[in-house]
Amino acid sequence: MNVNGENRPVRKPPVPLLFVVILLLGALLPQRADADRLRLIRDAEIESIIRTYATPLFQAAGLSPQGIRLYLVQDRSLNAFVAGGLNMFINTGLLMQAEHPGQVIGVIAHETGHISGGHLATRGTALEQTRGALIATYLLGIGAALATGEGGVGAAVISGGQDVALRGLLQYTRTQESSADQAAVTLLQATGQSPRGLLEFMEKLKGQEVLLTNNQDPYLRTHPLTQERITFLENALRQSPYADTPPSAELVVMHDRMRAKLIGFLQALGQVLRVYPEEDTSLPARYARAIAYYRVPDIEQALGEIDGLLAEAPGDPYFRELKGQMLLEHGRVAEALPEYQAAANALPDAPQIRQALAKAQIQLDDREMDRAALSNLAETLRQEPNNPSAWRLAAVAHGRLGDQGMTALALAESALARGRFAEARDRANHAIGLLEENSASWLRAQDLKNEAERRLDK
Repeated sequence: MNVNGENRPVRKPPVPLLFVVILLLGALLPQRADADRLRLIRDAEIESIIRTYATPLFQAAGLSPQGIRLYLVQDRSLNAFVAGGLNMFINTGLLMQAEHPGQVIGVIAHETGHISGGHLATRGTALEQTRGALIATYLLGIGAALATGEGGVGAAVISGGQDVALRGLLQYTRTQESSADQAAVTLLQATGQSPRGLLEFMEKLKGQEVLLTNNQDPYLRTHPLTQERITFLENALRQSPYADTPPSAELVVMHDRMRAKLIGFLQALGQVLRVYPEEDTSLPARYARAIAYYRVPDIEQALGEIDGLLAEAPGDPYFRELKGQMLLEHGRVAEALPEYQAAANALPDAPQIRQALAKAQIQLDDREMDRAALSNLAETLRQEPNNPSAWRLAAVAHGRLGDQGMTALALAESALARGRFAEARDRANHAIGLLEENSASWLRAQDLKNEAERRLDK
């Protein structure tokens, strides 16, 4: 994954607003942590793993898995939370510190309990207004976020600070926490999984209760922990028929890969080599080292590691995606293209991989490749219609093919998704003058113009 976008400081407004910058299609590069920034990351493989963990729990809770949006927060602390009803956030620190998938699954089960219990909907009017502003801006930002770069991982910025947002938005009561614990145990039981992981996670936090607030993990500050909760989970574990059922071997493999990938992208090479020394020849170790060497950058060492992995698993789409990214970012576009194509062939419904392939195709500066790129971008935009980076790439391809009307329309879409409403209005007006009257594209340009004007009026 590649981060090419700027990471500017954001002036704090009177009311905390959530602005998001998501960089699509690649892996994760570290960002400087500071008190005024909360960053989201995107990665096709990690998102798929978390979705695999969560889907059975969502289904057992009677929730539509497709209706719940999962976001990964680049933060080394232990935390997970829900906001806006159907948005779940999980810190990378939790994923990297979790010793096995059962601990992550337990936390997801607990947060699912908050969703199914409607706990966020029970706040007072003032909090609802604040939350509404945060989430509305956040969801706008999710579309706007893809504007500043083309990496598979993204960086998201919260203006106003993580603690400010969380304290106001996520202060669950002890009653709600107990209710979510009970729901978690029920969901784990329904899916044949042990509550041991959730208990282990709570025990990790228990030792922090004596720390000053600023030294505690945010999960403890926003999810009140009591001995009664620990006791409940201990009793639930004793009574569970699945108490000693370990996570499946498949989930363990996924967890080890996810953890290695995050460590490779988010920690310095020296730290990576301490966790995964050269004598460790396991798949996760080589995966982490390939990523870490690529970030240095030591492209030849990185390619040596990833080629070794591909020799053992030539059909692995995520190894292909990573190699494609390495090559593309070092100007070896023709070599990168078949790697991305192989990844897209294996995962045709992965929008991030499709966009990465389209980017490589466009960089070849060939008309046939431009047409192929538009086909791939159409699939990306079908799933992520507010992805401004994809719209910008589409504008480039349309422009090279001489379609000025569609170029203007794509630029209007990109501007609207980025929250640049005056630009979106002007681009849409330009498209209206170029497109065939009453065609689907012309009507879409009219809609974009009207929406941009409505936003400007606000």
